[in-house]
Amino acid sequence: MVRLNNQLPDNLPQLQNLIKRDPESYSDEFHTQYEHFLSLLEIFALNPAEENKSLDEIVMFIAQVAQCYPQVCQQFPKHLTDLLKSSATVLDPAMRNSFVKALILLRNKNLVPPLDILELFFQLLRCQDKNLRTFLQTHIVTDIKNMNAKHKDMKLNSSLQNFMYGMLKDANPKAAKMSVDIMIELYKKNKWNDAKTVNVIASVGCFSNITKVLVTSLKFFLGHDDEDEAGSDSESEEEVDLKGALMANRVNKKTKKRQKQLQQIKKQAVKAQKKKKNAPAFNFSGIHLIHNPQGMAEGLFKQLQSSNERFEVKLMHLDVISRLIGIHDLFLFGFYPYITRFLQPHQRQVTRILQFAAQASHELIPGDVIEPILKTIANNFITERNSSDVMAIGLNATREICMRCPLAMGEDLLQDLAMYKTYKEKSVMMAARSLITLYREQLPAMLHKKDRGRQTEAQAERKVRAYGEKDVKDTVVGAEVLLKDSKTIDIGSDDDDTDSNDGEWVTVTHSDNEDRCDEQASESESDEEDEDDDEEEDDEDDEDDDEKAEAEAEESDEGVSSDCGESTRKEKKENAKSSKAEIKVLDQKEAAQELALTRIFTDEDFKRINAANLKKTVTSARKRPLEQDRAEFVKLNSIEMIYKKRKHDKESRLETVQAGRQDRERFGWKDGRVNENCSKTNREKRKTKNFGMLRHKARSKVKKSFRDKQLAMRKHLLHQKKMK
Repeated sequence: MVRLNNQLPDNLPQLQNLIKRDPESYSDEFHTQYEHFLSLLEIFALNPAEENKSLDEIVMFIAQVAQCYPQVCQQFPKHLTDLLKSSATVLDPAMRNSFVKALILLRNKNLVPPLDILELFFQLLRCQDKNLRTFLQTHIVTDIKNMNAKHKDMKLNSSLQNFMYGMLKDANPKAAKMSVDIMIELYKKNKWNDAKTVNVIASVGCFSNITKVLVTSLKFFLGHDDEDEAGSDSESEEEVDLKGALMANRVNKKTKKRQKQLQQIKKQAVKAQKKKKNAPAFNFSGIHLIHNPQGMAEGLFKQLQSSNERFEVKLMHLDVISRLIGIHDLFLFGFYPYITRFLQPHQRQVTRILQFAAQASHELIPGDVIEPILKTIANNFITERNSSDVMAIGLNATREICMRCPLAMGEDLLQDLAMYKTYKEKSVMMAARSLITLYREQLPAMLHKKDRGRQTEAQAERKVRAYGEKDVKDTVVGAEVLLKDSKTIDIGSDDDDTDSNDGEWVTVTHSDNEDRCDEQASESESDEEDEDDDEEEDDEDDEDDDEKAEAEAEESDEGVSSDCGESTRKEKKENAKSSKAEIKVLDQKEAAQELALTRIFTDEDFKRINAANLKKTVTSARKRPLEQDRAEFVKLNSIEMIYKKRKHDKESRLETVQAGRQDRERFGWKDGRVNENCSKTNREKRKTKNFGMLRHKARSKVKKSFRDKQLAMRKHLLHQKKMK
């Protein structure tokens, strides 16, 4: 019997299945279909705007089986790419999608070189088809990620980056926007996280005439990827419970499906274990990789002054410029007068502008440049005509600016602001005290004497730095604590052997007379060998006694000459006195420095050093010191943080308790009935009765005798018989 559906020229799915199983047997049928494809392609080229379903089907068929006949299909990708390049914008959308899917299928089978196909797809981003652009963006990112999975192909990446550089300058806004999106996505996936990608975005994207490209590039340097980070964190938190899966498999019924699921969970657990062992890939902000931050900051500031963009875009400009100035320690003196114009309490987003002013401050900027900002904040914010919240925000902003540039504050202004420590509103009082605490650590001499407080050991050791001065450490800070164990240090050698002069440097001088006497003594040594031997034995016996040694030295010199004997006696006494005077005892700082140079510190030593340094900051301190760690970016919360007095009366606390109970199930026993108003069973009612009502029932639960069981059974059977 001949099957009706077995019509190979018309049934392409069946022919595709048979070719994949046995390519050689169906070679003639494939050649026939390929010739048919060429004829259809010539017809379609005459009118590319019209849809051709037969061409669509045969294109996908050839793409599926192209790996079976590589010689025949060698020109197949070229036909599709030429058609897309020549008439991509006028093609029917369905046919264009079909050609793109066929090329992606060939690329996945490694039948098309990656550079050619990716350049074509970048050009197709100009098409007015949103679904196609999204599809192409996903494929481009995935393909480049897969190509750099094992090792980075630097030649291919460089070619694609150069092509992308030109795409960012494209006149088509959608193509330029998609290009910058692809570059940012590849940077986040740690595939194109090099300086070239960052500088292309900085030099082209941030100065683009297209607003969407400009905003996307600025957001890249601001690090606005919270949603993506949250999504990746949620994925990483979903850990595989291998132990629970093994226990469930042991208890549950054994089926093929459950065995397959268990094997999959085991693979996921092994993969997660390998991922934990791998070194973490840190993805830091691209603002550190900019080659010319000064030029970029000046260009952005010039663009900001001449632009008519929305206020939100201007804020992005200010944010990026302030971060560039703060991270790279740049000089852009025109930025500070420009930002001073916006420092008004009624200004929209004024807290963010104060944040930018603090971010743009660093120690290398002269205090005269930043001082007008501090005076403007003091005049516009820290006045009693404003509310307490505005005053507190102004003081917090002043503290953040002075934390990065302490020399910007004048002594008179600081003492005026310190007087708000006794203000009636606690938010203002707390902000003023935080400013006082900062200057107690940095420059206590600028404060009034009563505001300086009790100095800690760390504050007493701290040196006040002038403008541009760096505090360079020549030793490990706090290494003095390691000197308490051993009071002597072996400076002469790095070995463990010690001698009688540990911890000291002893210098011995030799005079000319002594040298001359030594020469004479050596000449007369041949005549007096016996006497010298006896005297040497006496010297060895009495080596520890200094006075006897000096006496024997005098006796040994008598046999040489009388003049030399007198001179040596005098010089021996002088050397004995000078040796004691020339002993160099190291002070604590020098000893710690020598210890750091001659010894390798262990983890225990560093723990003791850190504990001693921490003790210095706490000893003699009245309150907890202010945190002085300078972060790269100023947190907005540190400026907007205002102290609010909590309500401690009972009514206010009960209001919060009742508000928290709204829309929440009652805590405790839950009624399992569907309808709360229906009746309860006797068993449920019995739980609420007292014991006196249930005593007789409790007595009936006592174990019955065999006779009682017989009677009860007989009674039951008779009752059943009567019921019939």
